[in-house]
Amino acid sequence: MATTGPDIFDTTVQQAHEWLRDIMEEMGWHDRHRAYQALRGTLHALRDHLTIDEGAQLSAQLPLLIRGIYYEGWDPSRVPVRERHREQFLGHVAEAFKGTRPVNAEPMARAVLKVLARRITAGEAEDVRRMLPGELQTLWPEAVGQR
Repeated sequence: MATTGPDIFDTTVQQAHEWLRDIMEEMGWHDRHRAYQALRGTLHALRDHLTIDEGAQLSAQLPLLIRGIYYEGWDPSRVPVRERHREQFLGHVAEAFKGTRPVNAEPMARAVLKVLARRITAGEAEDVRRMLPGELQTLWPEAVGQR
């Protein structure tokens, strides 16, 4: 896989489509925009619960386009957030759907975290999971990382 030059653009777009396809399959959806909203909301909620160092380590394993989504709107002076409860985390995920019909954020967050855990190394997946408060760790899939 090329990591520099024009080919990186084709590669990262293809990888982003694969991530969205995986989320749609997990959710039983046919709507790529909805999968994007779930990915964006979950990545932002997760990112904001990680330290700057751990967030950077996670982002290093994301495809370039997904990494851009991950960092969109990020304010490092506000992380990690001190929220400890699942409902607060899921509220942040649901914010990605603001202006649409109400959503059940939990299955979406679970689907995105499952896809994420499959696409990063097992060690990084475990590091991220362990950094989360106990209530949030229960959203993480049982078997982490399959790289």
